[in-house]
This record gives sequence, structure tokens and C-alpha cells, in this order.
Amino acid sequence: MSDAHEGLKGAIATVLLGSAWQRCKIHFLRNVLSHIPRAHADMVLAVIRTIFAQPDAASARVQLDQVSARLAGQFPIVAAMLSDAREDLLAYAVFPGAHWRKLWSTNPLERVNREIKRRSEVVGVFPNEAAVLRLVGAVLLDVHNEWAADTKRYLALHTMAGLDGPGDHQSPEMEGGNALLLAS
Repeated sequence: MSDAHEGLKGAIATVLLGSAWQRCKIHFLRNVLSHIPRAHADMVLAVIRTIFAQPDAASARVQLDQVSARLAGQFPIVAAMLSDAREDLLAYAVFPGAHWRKLWSTNPLERVNREIKRRSEVVGVFPNEAAVLRLVGAVLLDVHNEWAADTKRYLALHTMAGLDGPGDHQSPEMEGGNALLLAS
């Protein structure tokens, strides 16, 4: 998952064959804001957020199409953005519903990056590259342990049972490839 950086998307497609890429909904909504008048921002964003409030993948696809059609008259650029980003925004839907809230934005990754930055600033100057790697490794180990133990905040181990194997939870558009999201 990431913003729509073309270089990153290309690298994922080249290196991680068969993986899915999820466009961060928060970054998408920020992009939408640059194409609408401020007076309409709350309404447009609220309508777009209804896409992510759907109970299943099919409903989310239908809602995205309906929202795009609804906005086409007054905000044709936004409607085109939604249509163009349809698969990128709905990539999360091939996973179990318990994972959706964690997969459609980069918030968990940004939280990890903030923690690495916070701890690095405490140290200030590192004597060598190995010291940086030890600190970052320790932070990532702490995050891993927190994620493994926390059943509410991240991807709890019991919800991973829904990921039985390739093809088990894929939408018709994703058939034939493994569904994997990259947090970058």
C-alpha cells in the first residue's frame, strides 16, 4: 500500500510478481481535494468514504460506480479519478473483512516510521551504519511483537486464518495471481 507513486508501483509490479497494490485511501482523498472547491470538500469526501463503508467487495465495487456516476455531473475530474483508480482503491477487498481497515491506508506504516524517527532523534548521531541497523531492527522487533500480541489494533494472528492460500480470497479481477499487499 502506498500513494500512487508511479516508480513504486512499477517496482512492485516488476519485483513482486503476482502481488496486489493498494492505493492509500487517505492519499487518494487528498488528491481529490486538489480538484474540488473547498466549499464542496466535506460533501465530496463523505460521498467517497461510503465506498469504504460497504460490507463486502461486491457492494464496494457497486458503490464506487454509483459514487462516480453521482459526482460526474458537478465534478467530472473526481469521477474520472475514481473510475481510473477503481482497482487500486479496492485491492483491499480480496482480503478477509477483518483486515480491510488496516489495509486501505498507510497509517500503520506511517506510525512505524514515526517511531523509528522518534527513537533515532533520541540518539542523535550514530557512530556507524551497524548502530543504525541495530536501532531500526530493535524498533521493528518491538513493532512485530506488539502486532503479534495485539488482537484489536493490527492484523491479529487469528484473522490470518482467512488467508488459506493463493486464490482463496480473490476477486474476479484478481484471479490467477496471489493477493499480497506491500506496505511501503
